[in-house]
Amino acid sequence: MRSLALKLTLAFLFVSVIGVALTAIVVRQQTQREFDQFVLDRYQLDLLDDLSQYFQQAGNWESINAIVIPNPYRRGGRGPGPGAFPAPVTLVDAQGIVVYSGLHHKTGVPLSEDELANSVPVEVEGEPVGAVLFSEFFSQNYPPPESPESRFLDSLNQAVIFGALGAIGVALLIGFLLARTISRPVREVTAATQIVAGGDLGYQVPVRTKDELGDLAEAFNLMSTDLAEANELRRQMTADIAHDLRTPLSVILGYTEALTSGKLQATPETFNIMYNKAQHLQHLIDDLRTLALADAGELSLTRRPVEPALLLEHAALDHMVQAQDREVTIRVEADEDLPSIEVDPERMAQVLGNLVSNALRYTPQGGEVLLSAERGQGSIILKVQDSGPGIDPEELPHIFDRFYRSDKSRQQSGESGLGLAIARSIVEAHGGNITAKSVQDNGAVFIISFPET
Repeated sequence: MRSLALKLTLAFLFVSVIGVALTAIVVRQQTQREFDQFVLDRYQLDLLDDLSQYFQQAGNWESINAIVIPNPYRRGGRGPGPGAFPAPVTLVDAQGIVVYSGLHHKTGVPLSEDELANSVPVEVEGEPVGAVLFSEFFSQNYPPPESPESRFLDSLNQAVIFGALGAIGVALLIGFLLARTISRPVREVTAATQIVAGGDLGYQVPVRTKDELGDLAEAFNLMSTDLAEANELRRQMTADIAHDLRTPLSVILGYTEALTSGKLQATPETFNIMYNKAQHLQHLIDDLRTLALADAGELSLTRRPVEPALLLEHAALDHMVQAQDREVTIRVEADEDLPSIEVDPERMAQVLGNLVSNALRYTPQGGEVLLSAERGQGSIILKVQDSGPGIDPEELPHIFDRFYRSDKSRQQSGESGLGLAIARSIVEAHGGNITAKSVQDNGAVFIISFPET
């Protein structure tokens, strides 16, 4: 039995049968009990009234044995007659002597006070003239067959049975519909999983409900979308890596072939070009290795307390010559009394170096690159801000993606496209966070925050 719908249907059916059966049994027993109690109470009132009238007319109990006291479950009418039979009651006079017995007592024998403890008095004009002892009718086989009471209970039992069968049928139908409603999204997600496994990444399933099954469908759709995006990113990254490797390798191979064939004379300028291309390849390989270590959680960090201002000053000094060549000013600002942060100085120098290099690349002559440090809410914040053209809002969410390139003002000509991705990996490995903000034509700012220890 592999069908989820069948399992759920049988589960609903089993629960409904158990529930309806228990309800029917309780209702039947309770109805029987209440009906018997109603008949007994009504019978007691009528019997006491009849006995009171009899004594009031006769003045004594001498002829009481000549009549038949009716049974509460008799088949005939009130009083003696065809189909009537003695009732299980005992009648005593005012002195406690038995004058009529339908139980185990003997006529003419007085009863003790203990035996009369549960008796009900018979009164005439407020004066007790006798008492009646009633037996437990529930312990006897009442009502007798073919009596009106028996027919009433039989009809009631039939109604309960038919109602229970109807309830089971309705429960079975509702259970079947609910089972299909629950199993349908599961079947759709299962089929979609097989489609995605077959290579159709990005396949979406309809979200039909807002409950847990709807959450499951939404989670699957998100996973499928992420898989499609990751696959597209992988393809793009592979193409970018091939392109970045092919360009310098083509140059190196071209020069070596020309030198080998004698078409080109060996000069310092030729070897310098080949050396620069080899350095570019080495830089790309180092970047890829850094990202691979970060992805595997194996990026080694040698942490020690470092003053934030000192990190910024070293980054500014490292790029001072480059800034002067581009006629750009580098300035460092830091709040006083900033606590030290636990970081790897060499890794953070790599992060700040990437950010400052980008800032210098896009800052026009006469512009400024500002490196600042300040205290935030429970964090230390480092900023690298330029006065360049800024970042297009459509590009801003993607600038930390690997090999991301733009054809606009932030195009990374001659770069691997991994600098910001490496910066984010290193910062996150330190437990920090890096974001970027930009105002078009008013520069960009990269914000690094570390939790304050």
